[in-house]
Amino acid sequence: MTPEALTGGFTNAATDAAIAFRAALEAMARPGTLHRMAGVIPPAPLSPAAGALLLTLADTTTPVHLAGAVDCPAVRDWITFHTGAPFAPADQADFAVGGWAALQPLTRFRIGQPDYPDRSTTLIVELPALSTTGATLRGPGIRDTAQLSLPEIAAFRANRALFPLGFDCYFTSGDTLAALPRSTLVEEA
Repeated sequence: MTPEALTGGFTNAATDAAIAFRAALEAMARPGTLHRMAGVIPPAPLSPAAGALLLTLADTTTPVHLAGAVDCPAVRDWITFHTGAPFAPADQADFAVGGWAALQPLTRFRIGQPDYPDRSTTLIVELPALSTTGATLRGPGIRDTAQLSLPEIAAFRANRALFPLGFDCYFTSGDTLAALPRSTLVEEA
């Protein structure tokens, strides 16, 4: 384990984790809204927002799958030290982290079961930028419509068609976070 793995976590773990958890809940409850996740400095190429999500949501009982550039020794050591989360193949992970292209094909991730739709993988998608422009979103938590810069539309339409099964997504860029639950309808802008 590298010495860098021991740094970059929450300064005041209880308070910072509670603030990050609230931001994660707000993002999922209000699709298309942007939220700031501060207080974490994970090793590159993991963004601060993705790092804060992992510190808040992952623990020794939540297998994590790393894809693409984030699957490196520095990130693995950091996650191990700060959360104790085990690493798993895509089809066994509770959380999967990586860029959109690295997470493909999405069919390798769990979408839940009819009796237990919550037994699905939550994707943490690292993006170069996030904005409230792009695809139009409708559904629970959205007053009329919202917009969000998604990496594509077809995958999220197909995911919505599986409801109540499917995956939920967090999108991260720098210290910014947005979410798209499987219940959201996604349309062209």
